[in-house]
Amino acid sequence: MKKYILILDLVNDEKLISEYIDYHKDIPLAIKNSILDAGIISMEIYRFHDRMVMEIKANDDFSFEHKNELDRNNSQVIAWEKLMSTYQKNIPGSPDNVKWVLAENIFKL
Repeated sequence: MKKYILILDLVNDEKLISEYIDYHKDIPLAIKNSILDAGIISMEIYRFHDRMVMEIKANDDFSFEHKNELDRNNSQVIAWEKLMSTYQKNIPGSPDNVKWVLAENIFKL
């Protein structure tokens, strides 16, 4: 099993953050299926103020390249990502076109 931690910032507006959280209380089935179909076993998102941290656990065949390819060919995922972009902003130091940034593991006990 593979594990990834990703980071994202939200627009610093409590109303928008609340809306973003509401969208994630019951994501569309097509979005859930796209996540599972890519080989992701579990996904959790945590929040502190406007910072989000996502933990992904995936099967050994999972790759972000394959997930991105599947997403590019899924109109429902494209629409979801466009909507979520309303609430999201780039982490300082990340490329303009990258939303969720892969964190580097620097310590393990």
